[in-house]
Amino acid sequence: MNFLAHAELARHGSDDFLLGNLIADGVKGQQLAAWPAAVAAGIRHHRQVDAAIDCHPEVVALRASAPAAQRRFVGIALDLVWDHFLAACHPDRQLVIRCYRVLGSTPAPDRLGRLVPAMIEGDWLARYADFAFTCRAIAGIGSRLRGPNRLAELTPWLDDEYPRLESAFARLWPDMRARFAG
Repeated sequence: MNFLAHAELARHGSDDFLLGNLIADGVKGQQLAAWPAAVAAGIRHHRQVDAAIDCHPEVVALRASAPAAQRRFVGIALDLVWDHFLAACHPDRQLVIRCYRVLGSTPAPDRLGRLVPAMIEGDWLARYADFAFTCRAIAGIGSRLRGPNRLAELTPWLDDEYPRLESAFARLWPDMRARFAG
């Protein structure tokens, strides 16, 4: 759930557009007619960003180098790692406050119903600046998936690869901003 990266790429839009970007992972299916137009546009924007990141050469290379047993989960972990680098290297308290205001003003989709209040109360978007906190968040997501916690198993690799992840972010983020930041 890389809220911060999606918020940064959607900050130019209205609060409804931002909301769509923030809740998109909790919205199932392609039928978005039940959502206001700007929220639906934000959901579609989020999905376009996800597709572009998943195909980015930096992500493809990182996925290929990850331990085989956890490889299929690397994308989830990297999403939070990108939020870590944003929070650590480009902190923007005003954007974080706006995200919390927008998320707090509308009930989150069921899939995010418990997560959003905890995120706001715990100030997760700012706390992602701490890599240890980010790794605990990654492991927490893994604890909600079926089977062994492959995301928790991946965190030692993330620690070992930190300089490489940082370099990948330095190449990936300008590409994403140029393509999606409006």
